[in-house]
Amino acid sequence: MTYRISGLPLGDFAHLFGRSDAELVEQGAIRVRADHKPGYPCRVTLEDAEPGETVLLLNYEDHKAATPFRSSYAIYVRESALAPAELHDSLPAVFADRRLAFRAFDAAGMLRDANLALDGDADARIRDLFVNPDIAYLHAHNAAPGCFAARIDRA
Repeated sequence: MTYRISGLPLGDFAHLFGRSDAELVEQGAIRVRADHKPGYPCRVTLEDAEPGETVLLLNYEDHKAATPFRSSYAIYVRESALAPAELHDSLPAVFADRRLAFRAFDAAGMLRDANLALDGDADARIRDLFVNPDIAYLHAHNAAPGCFAARIDRA
């Protein structure tokens, strides 16, 4: 079984790039300068921002399903992002050295399973969840802070 990990669509955020700090606040976002790496994971490129690079911190509805599992939380997006990442059967840089919680959803957006990836076993945990044919997609979250990391689909 194969899978695809996708960054968020650039179009969801492009209207915020280059805005003044005051305009960002009006949109519920703030500009932050990365001061260390890792620590500012971009949800479009699936890479950590470099120290000195600016990112936008904003609330994003990552699970738009019309179910009780609908969710949103804070994410970072690099203002220099040019295109969303797309990986096939490989893990993005932002998964390295991070504990991940995987939430497994059926086609209707209902949570059907979940697990944790520790010590570099994210690929195995993804494959474990996709063994169940009722699982349509996964959401990866950073386990401690709880922020959305990426969507994972069957490929």
